[in-house]
Amino acid sequence: MKLGGDRRHDSMKIYVLGDSISIQYGPYLEAYLRPKIAYSRKEGEEEALLNLDNPQGANGGDSRMVLSFLQSKASMGGVDADLMLLNCGLHDIKRKPGETQRQVPIEEYRSNLASIVKLVASMKPKLVWIRTTPCDEAVHNNPYIAFHRFAADCEAYNEVADAVMSAAQVPIIDLHTFTLNLGTDIYGDHVHFKEPVRAQQAAFIAGWLAGYRA
Repeated sequence: MKLGGDRRHDSMKIYVLGDSISIQYGPYLEAYLRPKIAYSRKEGEEEALLNLDNPQGANGGDSRMVLSFLQSKASMGGVDADLMLLNCGLHDIKRKPGETQRQVPIEEYRSNLASIVKLVASMKPKLVWIRTTPCDEAVHNNPYIAFHRFAADCEAYNEVADAVMSAAQVPIIDLHTFTLNLGTDIYGDHVHFKEPVRAQQAAFIAGWLAGYRA
């Protein structure tokens, strides 16, 4: 399928905007999509890799950061792609140990996503939402991590995103359920995944995109 009605191009172009999970499966995704779907993402991968827990560069961060970034992009002419694959959530649900307040409260998360949907609708790419990957507090919340995450928060924020995206008829790639079904031995650290899991995540997304393109 040629989006935008331009038959001069053989490949679809996607633009990825997400957290460090997307940075890690990105190289596999780019390889799986080649040559029929051209891959690009938020710039600054070297900067992002300095500390994956501190969003900078290619790491989109929380929904506040994503909205701010897209506002900046819109002011400079938008994003040159057919599809924008977008996710935020893992940074939104961060808590300081012993506290209940999340980094971005859930109602603000809802509002930010609604604003993001509206903003992307004014740009060239069609928005595709990727559900936030699982976290396991038994793995994550150890004394060496300065912030906590909880699976219940991840589920709740995913439900909010599902509602916002469904209401706006935004396609959803359920990377959360796919990853959850890969078993328990999936984490390489507190929240990031082992290399084989990253490759499987990328293959899942690539398969969805191939079906969408067809």
